[in-house]
Amino acid sequence: MGRGGRLLGSAPPEAPQPLGPPIEQLAADLRRLLRLHASLTLSAHIAMRAHRLWAVEAAIAVRAVEACRALGLPHGAPTSPDEMAGLLRALTAAGMVLPAEVGRFTSDGRL
Repeated sequence: MGRGGRLLGSAPPEAPQPLGPPIEQLAADLRRLLRLHASLTLSAHIAMRAHRLWAVEAAIAVRAVEACRALGLPHGAPTSPDEMAGLLRALTAAGMVLPAEVGRFTSDGRL
């Protein structure tokens, strides 16, 4: 074998594997979570709504970061409602189809 040959006992390189879920799944999850967020902001008793909203917003943030990573967009974990809205706008600008209207995100720092 020449200089470019494999070392004895080395396995062939594995095919690249995705780092997370397929982008289609991420987009579908984000659309579903954003619709749930909108319905929660319009309904439910305030005490019940707050806890569920925080949980849904956390899930939106996780999926949005995963989608940015999958699309090669600059991102960080959103720490404010404005940052969350910015991530969603960046995803839309990159071609991801998301709901046109997104409810207001909580501002208590739980994102």
